Amino acid sequence: MAKDAKTATDGADTAPARDSKKLLIIIAVLVVVLGLGGLGAFLLLKSNAEHDDDADEAVVEKVKPAKKKKADLHAPPVYVPMDAFTVNLVPENGDQFLQLVVSVEVDEAQIGDQIKLYTPKLRNDITLLLSSKKASQLITKEGKETLAQEIKEQMNGVLDPASKGKKRDWPIKDVLFTSFIIQ
Repeated sequence: MAKDAKTATDGADTAPARDSKKLLIIIAVLVVVLGLGGLGAFLLLKSNAEHDDDADEAVVEKVKPAKKKKADLHAPPVYVPMDAFTVNLVPENGDQFLQLVVSVEVDEAQIGDQIKLYTPKLRNDITLLLSSKKASQLITKEGKETLAQEIKEQMNGVLDPASKGKKRDWPIKDVLFTSFIIQ
């Protein structure tokens, strides 16, 4: 019986020792995992910050007007379609509306990306221009050609403000109507 009592006390002494060893191992593993996780997060955030700086520089480069290269006479033109415009015209004989869809001819695809960056400003300026017109001004061929020229000048003024009022190598070469409806 004394032997049984001795084995019972040995079992009681070893159980807390095993529990404390397990606890130390779990704590050590948690410290290593948390340390590796923190290191990984630091490296990811650092690489994202460097990537963001590169992206900011790329956006700044895109916003700058494209450097003019010698035009390749054999290169096909690049057309950038725009969403439809629907505006009220200046009333003459009751309410009249204009629905207009345009495509813009540019020299380089880069300018198409620049147009996408400035789309809200371009749409605002073109909408204001269109809503200041009368249907009688736009009904004739000459009226449409004049409107196309005004839209071209408006867009070039937004995309290349340094050239506003000067006729030089503008980013927008031509404005083409793909739909023109007056009601």
